[in-house]
Amino acid sequence: MESSRKIRKITTLLALAVTLLLYMVPFALVLINSFKSSKEITSNPLSLPTAINLSAYWEAMDKMNFLSSFFNSLIITTISVIVIAIFSSMASYALVRMKSKWNNLIFFLMIASMIIPFQALMIPLVKVYGSFGLLNNKWTLIYMYLGFGTAMAVFIYHGFMKSIPLELEEAAFIDGCNRFQVFYHIILPLLKPTTMTIVILDVLWIWNDFLLPSLILVNAQTRTLPLSTYYFFGTYAIRYDLVMAALMLTMIPVLVIYLFLQKHIIQGVMQGSIK
Repeated sequence: MESSRKIRKITTLLALAVTLLLYMVPFALVLINSFKSSKEITSNPLSLPTAINLSAYWEAMDKMNFLSSFFNSLIITTISVIVIAIFSSMASYALVRMKSKWNNLIFFLMIASMIIPFQALMIPLVKVYGSFGLLNNKWTLIYMYLGFGTAMAVFIYHGFMKSIPLELEEAAFIDGCNRFQVFYHIILPLLKPTTMTIVILDVLWIWNDFLLPSLILVNAQTRTLPLSTYYFFGTYAIRYDLVMAALMLTMIPVLVIYLFLQKHIIQGVMQGSIK
């Protein structure tokens, strides 16, 4: 019995190690080759660099307009995530606590909207917004992210909010709080684990999104980081050193964000499983 348990443990560890290796090898190759010249990469892409060369990073930053694209992505992602979290939490509270015959229908329609693929909407979406002259605008993109991201956030908030005892709100009402004060002082702090989970999921989605920004943001000055990386590849595809450096520059912000916020998503998943 003890021997069988040890074998299962070793097998599990080996499977996890192999999986980790498969995920890390592409990233390691990009990182190693980003410090090489194009000649070194083409001669032996698996070898270590003979010297740390950062010139490709500076050149890639300049040619892909990295700083402008980075701040565009930062502004769009930050504002989009904030408005999604605020509107979704308030909508979920209204659907759960304010009794109405329309609540179930509204919630069902929001969940059903998650089934519709974006590819079925993108052509009429661009045509309608283009006819109003609303393309190539960050605020149009943020508004669309609010529309596409609210359904999932409401679904997650709705399930968690039903587990919050109603007695907490009743006590606050007795103490003289109005509905907004109850939500802001009682409900919102309890939603922190769920909010952090939604924030992380939406940050990774919006920051890495390519299709929607490619339809909305046409001007080079408004492009997000994935868009700038894509157009950069089209121009410098044969410069492997610049390509690898550009890939690293694109990946680093996402990795930093996830490393800082990963504990919150783990707490959110655990909190949700307990509830």
